[in-house]
Amino acid sequence: MPSYDITRPRFRLSDEHVIVLTELATDRPVPDEYTAARDELRRCGLLGQDGELSVLLLPVLKTLVNPVVVVSLEATGRQGTLNHGLIIGEDHVVAHQSWPGEREAEYTTVEPKTLVWAMAGMVNLQQSAAVRDAGLAVVETTVATLEAGVGSMADVPAAASGGAERDHIRAALESAAAALEPSGTMAPSGTLDEPALTLLADMIGELRSSWRMTAAWRGRDGGQDGVAVRGFGVWDCGPLGYWHRELPAEPVAPGQVGPDSAVRLVRTDAKRVWEMITDLLPEEGEIRRVAGR
Repeated sequence: MPSYDITRPRFRLSDEHVIVLTELATDRPVPDEYTAARDELRRCGLLGQDGELSVLLLPVLKTLVNPVVVVSLEATGRQGTLNHGLIIGEDHVVAHQSWPGEREAEYTTVEPKTLVWAMAGMVNLQQSAAVRDAGLAVVETTVATLEAGVGSMADVPAAASGGAERDHIRAALESAAAALEPSGTMAPSGTLDEPALTLLADMIGELRSSWRMTAAWRGRDGGQDGVAVRGFGVWDCGPLGYWHRELPAEPVAPGQVGPDSAVRLVRTDAKRVWEMITDLLPEEGEIRRVAGR
């Protein structure tokens, strides 16, 4: 069910609720399949009996309907994938953050001067002195090998010891790296030699989240008016620190990455991640404004 907190204000809304609200805000009919979502909004008081929108929603809806920059964050961990983001409008910034297992995300306005802080908070960026020396600064493999190692975590019992967990991950990495090519020859392209093999198994075992952040705005793409996009990906490996996923490089287009695609993870730190977040946002001159706005 949708709900709101008038003290901030903030709203808990599902994708269906947002669709209903934006359709009404732009004077378009609400499709029949969203009748239940519309009724829920009416019952919680965000929508009047005749479809009038609550005044509390106006800053949020104005931003959702006319965005200038859209920042998307996809964060994957042991509880699955969560989608967060920021919508930057002419007058307001709206943040939305989802919660594991919940349909609704929390929408709230953000002070524009704290925009980068809000983005850093969404990925839980931490400056910690307790990061261990990993020994290597770069780990390289293939998408297939990496996915096998990460996917193997689903088969590890929750009560398994750390050593047993690492052995299981390592075995999955070795098996994937030694997979047969269609020709019947061994494929060394994803092979991980020591100490990279042990390090990657440790990184997967310590992985808090792998996330990718992208920013999109109306600008120039290939010399033509279009949607401009920037992005980057990071692994947060807890005591093993932050690792920038240089390959596959973001933004990744559908169909661009396959099992044999190269993966390169490069050790970085919180200061550099902060700089990448800052660099993600466009300068004013990069944004192409729509006439009349």
